[in-house]
Amino acid sequence: MADARPAAVLFDMDGTLVDSEKLWSISLSDYAVHRGGELGVATREAMVGSNMSTSMRMLLADLGLPADPANVADAAGWVEKRSAELFRQGLPWRPGAREALDQVRALGIPSALVTSTIRSLAEIALDTLGRDFFDVTVCGDEVDGRNKPDPEPYLRAARLLDVDPRRCVAVEDSPTGVAAAVAAGCTVVAVPCEVPLEPGERRVLLSSLESFDVPALSALLPGAVA
Repeated sequence: MADARPAAVLFDMDGTLVDSEKLWSISLSDYAVHRGGELGVATREAMVGSNMSTSMRMLLADLGLPADPANVADAAGWVEKRSAELFRQGLPWRPGAREALDQVRALGIPSALVTSTIRSLAEIALDTLGRDFFDVTVCGDEVDGRNKPDPEPYLRAARLLDVDPRRCVAVEDSPTGVAAAVAAGCTVVAVPCEVPLEPGERRVLLSSLESFDVPALSALLPGAVA
């Protein structure tokens, strides 16, 4: 069989590698209470996979508050500080995530962390994840506002690794992230966490990363031959 291994594996973070979406829910809900309101369930679900500024605009609108730049910046600063406190208390791994990272490293395949989380919080998370698992990291405040579902985060990771995104496997948990990876041309391992995921082009749905298997996924890449 020809070597059809991925050129790289590109991992999302929140809800994919670590169970941090629940911590985000705490900080977002705390901010809502701080402003005298309550975070709506539908709004919280819509935020999954979004970047900070987009999420803050959704949050402020949900609370009936102006989403002007000053208010967005103030909300982002408040939520960032609260989230940092929670992240430092420890981030639980998602099932099979550590083993998936080990598998990719053992095979010598380049990897990237591609997250909508801002750099300051991603650096805290990397204390749990381990920086040695990733050759590059792309954060939500490093893509010139072209955040998921725009393909730019995944395209940027591929450029930094000098690989063809069409030969990459992306690992995602949210509809927003899956859309970004598919638009970039990646084959996507979709593992739902907080919100359901639907079947679609160039993706395989797994119930958890405990079923993650690089050789099996390699057969799904364009041009793979037996």
